[in-house]
Amino acid sequence: MNTRPPLPPFTRESAIEKIRLAEDGWNSRDPAKVALAYSLDTQWRNRAEFANNREEAQAFLERKWKKELDYRLIKELWAFTENRIAVRYAYEWHDDSGNWFRSYGNENWEFGEDGLMKRRFACVNDMPIDESERLFHWPLGRRPDEHPSLSALGL
Repeated sequence: MNTRPPLPPFTRESAIEKIRLAEDGWNSRDPAKVALAYSLDTQWRNRAEFANNREEAQAFLERKWKKELDYRLIKELWAFTENRIAVRYAYEWHDDSGNWFRSYGNENWEFGEDGLMKRRFACVNDMPIDESERLFHWPLGRRPDEHPSLSALGL
């Protein structure tokens, strides 16, 4: 059986590690790579869209990153239990017309014993911002370790 550490049951430290690994994956904007973190029968709700397996989750991500350009994401621990993690997050992106947004949200995650995410429930709100209001300026890809967290940025 393939596993995706850290595995449940989570400690505070392992939940934070799991969140950072998810953030790094999503900041790669590589749908095929990111989809591997989800079980074959994963269930998602993202806004009003649903995915019922890994293939549908990957298709969702492909559509997402074609629309949300120059995407940069920060996730932060909200709470955790044995096999569940709640995160809050914000990401910045622009559309193909150059309009910038900061999207705020919360996710609830449930993991199998193998560390793959079985269920993901996301709520997201988009706020238009001026380009001058952007706070996430690192080069595309992984957020640098020294970059401020959501809490440090006052978000």
